[in-house]
Amino acid sequence: MISISLSNATLVLGARAIFRDLYWEIQHDQKIGLIGPNGAGKSSLLKLMIGEHRPEPGGGVVRAKGVTLGYLPQHPEFDRERTALDLALEGNPRVAELEAELEIVETRFGLPEVYENAKVLEKALAAQHRLLEEYESLGGAGYPARVRELLRGLGLPDSDLQKPVKLLSGGQKKLVGLARLLLLRPSVLLLDEPDNHLDLPGKAYLEKLIGEYPGAVVLISHDRTLLDAAVTQIAEIEAGQLTTFIGNYTDYILDKEARLAKQEELYQIQQRAIGRMEMALKRYQLWVQVSDKFASRVRSMQTRLAKVNEMERPTLERRQMGLDLGGWRGSNQVLELVGVSKAFTAKHAESVKKTLQSSADSTLSAVKSKPVLRDNSFLIRHGERVGLIGANGAGKSVLLRLILGKETPDAGEIKLGPSVKIGYYAQEHETLDFNLTLIEAVRRAASLTESQAVALLIRYLFTYQQATQKIATLSGGERSRLQLALLVLSGANFLLLDEPTNNLDIAAAEVLENALNDFVGTVLVISHDRYFLDRTVNRIFELENGRLREFMGGYSDYVEKCKRGSHDPRSA
Repeated sequence: MISISLSNATLVLGARAIFRDLYWEIQHDQKIGLIGPNGAGKSSLLKLMIGEHRPEPGGGVVRAKGVTLGYLPQHPEFDRERTALDLALEGNPRVAELEAELEIVETRFGLPEVYENAKVLEKALAAQHRLLEEYESLGGAGYPARVRELLRGLGLPDSDLQKPVKLLSGGQKKLVGLARLLLLRPSVLLLDEPDNHLDLPGKAYLEKLIGEYPGAVVLISHDRTLLDAAVTQIAEIEAGQLTTFIGNYTDYILDKEARLAKQEELYQIQQRAIGRMEMALKRYQLWVQVSDKFASRVRSMQTRLAKVNEMERPTLERRQMGLDLGGWRGSNQVLELVGVSKAFTAKHAESVKKTLQSSADSTLSAVKSKPVLRDNSFLIRHGERVGLIGANGAGKSVLLRLILGKETPDAGEIKLGPSVKIGYYAQEHETLDFNLTLIEAVRRAASLTESQAVALLIRYLFTYQQATQKIATLSGGERSRLQLALLVLSGANFLLLDEPTNNLDIAAAEVLENALNDFVGTVLVISHDRYFLDRTVNRIFELENGRLREFMGGYSDYVEKCKRGSHDPRSA
């Protein structure tokens, strides 16, 4: 059964056509991953389906009778004074309605005109039974506990449930919005990057929820592991066109590569045939000067060429940012921690939270009475790629701040090699000065002329107009690309990366992965992107309860070793 269908849909915003003549059908139980480069129109397509955008005349969106939509935007907004738990409990208003209706029915049982009249009493009992059945299907008396469990599973700790929303990070607000939708259970879920800022357990929990959801789900995500695990169809929007593929992300990649290779082969065959006909036509045109008997052949060949419906050459690769991290060797012993411990008082924790403005340390206030790091020692040598994983609030970003010298350890020592130069990528882009233009930022980072700065920015997919605008006007993905450009200009040989793929589209993430593999230096990266970790790191540090555990290999190796042992990787 079709839940939503788009027919001949064209969307124009301002002077730009986002997409034209788009056709798409969403079945009632499909789990669809909606992918495409940043700016291709993925979010706009969801907004079109919910009615926030209107299509051009001649096209439209049709919703089947009785179909309800639930939409999670990239940046949900709520009443800033309400608590996360209260907002989540209101996720399904029908629960409150049923409680009120049951109270009315139960009150009627005490009226003489009800309990003294068998028929009226029977009707009241039947009504109560129907209401109780519906109430129990939604969680019944256990509804508040179910809401708490859902929020915990998604990664919102108990310590944050009673906090006003104004004190929560953007990622935590998204968790509240997602919980509200899941409790409401609409026919179709439209989710715009719900996994951004989720830790590894949260992503695993989200995969399970999507897989078990009784309705359709359309998921915008750049997490390739999530797309492999949770969806059964891929819809790709690029250059204003929508193409669908059956299967998960890996199936889509294989299918697309095979299809493009076939199209390229057919294109080359046709081009060779056209070339032969054009050469024959030239010969006939020369011969006709000698004898008129070739005139009919000239006309015939011209007709054949005119009838050829020339194929468009397939675009095998769209333009990608030119990322070359360079690097240099430097010290053999890059970073050593010896017995490092760090704890926070409540006052200190809140101060750091305000400084970070980051979901990664949003639960620092929850560790008032216990250390964030406890007696940790490790050594990272030149050329190593180390992935740092752990639940949100475990202290990963605190460890990076200690290495950067922004915090001082309570005990122990942090040693950097004498010829180590650190380059830092901040998760929330706090290293950027939002009041500068892109050109100004680049010229402050390196001695470049204005034209050289513009040329560099164009390599990172910025237009000249964007280069002259302030950084504050950029999207999350554009700020990420700018941070990468500045990282290159820093000339670092030791990269500290805090969630570098969070705002990058898949193509940009793959460019970063390739650049890190070619980087002549050392990398310590915090990431919840399992696909990225598998492609880039050869060592995993897991931070849990203040202690680091070491695993050799990538993320899949870590999971396999945990399965063989007693450790549950879902707790990381």
